[in-house]
Amino acid sequence: MKPVLLALMFLSEEHRAQMAQSFELVYAPDAAQAAAAIAEHGARITVVLTIGATGLSAAQIDALPALTLICALGAGYENIAVAHAKARGVVVATGAGTNDDCVADHTWGLLIAAQRRILPLDKATRAGIWRTALPLPPNVSHKRLGIVGLGTIGKKIAQRALGFEIEVGYHNRSARTDVPYRYFGDVKALAEWSDFLVVATPGGAGTKHLVNADVLNALGARGVVVNIARGSVIDTAALAAALREGRIAAAGLDVYESEPAPPAELLDLDNVVLTPHVAGWSPEAVQASVDRFLEHARRHLAGEAPVSPL
Repeated sequence: MKPVLLALMFLSEEHRAQMAQSFELVYAPDAAQAAAAIAEHGARITVVLTIGATGLSAAQIDALPALTLICALGAGYENIAVAHAKARGVVVATGAGTNDDCVADHTWGLLIAAQRRILPLDKATRAGIWRTALPLPPNVSHKRLGIVGLGTIGKKIAQRALGFEIEVGYHNRSARTDVPYRYFGDVKALAEWSDFLVVATPGGAGTKHLVNADVLNALGARGVVVNIARGSVIDTAALAAALREGRIAAAGLDVYESEPAPPAELLDLDNVVLTPHVAGWSPEAVQASVDRFLEHARRHLAGEAPVSPL
């Protein structure tokens, strides 16, 4: 008998087939299907695969008496009841490190597009408008980049900044001893110093609206903010007001508070670049995440520790 796996996020047919080689797969990629799956199969489910945004609540964990392993497909785990799971003796692991390069690449795509006004320039070009009738977009190189959250993804973003001869600063709960970048004890001070502010910190209650009106005002009228972390970290209403009033120059967002619905307050602005939470999604990154999950499960079911446990 194969162990029973409950998967709570979208998976391609290929990845479902890959998982079905090792598991009896119960596929429930939305809330209604998840509730139905738990009601029908809860007593038999031993492994749950989810993502940080979807998570797994304490009540759901309690409805799965045979559960022994919870895995997040990506690095985020903000909506998984980790403490409750551990109190139940359930192992929790993540896909940390499987999509870092993809997220860092996408970050720079958003930043360059926002700073160089790529989307408005594309629109103008299609309308037959030549450069002499347009304001010139500023440089990316030789600026200051502030990173909110210098974890593994933040470090990849910083590494790429060096190619643009950009000075890097960062804010964490505490200073790191393994990097040469300038440390700032609070986000507002980092924003005052920065030309570009990139949000790469975990989501959750502890970072909700960490980037607020005060921080955006500190970033200033030439500043660009990019968020590839969680939508909750930036106050959307404050961001919309700052962009409309010219208190910051531009924004690049892969995540937003309203997702999966687009951020209505920002849709009519040409100084915002939006993507649908795909920074960590590429064929290579998703396959690496699936492979990491399967290795977690293989090790766990063999009585070994997973690759990247919490």
